[in-house]
Amino acid sequence: MRRRIARTEDEAEINITPMLDIVFIMLIFFIVTTSFVKEVGLELNRPSNEPQEEKKISEVIAIRIESSGQIQVNNRPVDIRAVRANVEGELATKGSSTPVVVIADRTADSGLMVRVIDQARMAGAASVSIAAMAR
Repeated sequence: MRRRIARTEDEAEINITPMLDIVFIMLIFFIVTTSFVKEVGLELNRPSNEPQEEKKISEVIAIRIESSGQIQVNNRPVDIRAVRANVEGELATKGSSTPVVVIADRTADSGLMVRVIDQARMAGAASVSIAAMAR
């Protein structure tokens, strides 16, 4: 009987080394084949601790976005498709280094704000800033 007990204990052992090899090979395969995509986003200049010089509203190109989605370029209502042309005209009048300030209502659509910023950059604005409307 002792021989039968000894044999069953030997047969009951499972060698997991080959299974670990397969797991590590699969892990290496998934690490190598995974592609890492870099997300594209907006590049923003964050404010520093230094006091900023204030500019008069006449020295900048002000684009206002109301909560209803209405857009105004220097207090003239415009459509989103006309923002670029208006900014180009203002840059030609005031100079190409004139900053553009997008003043958005806090409840305005953020997608619309991004589209306005893109239009201002495509118009050739050197610097585009974001501000919130005072209530």
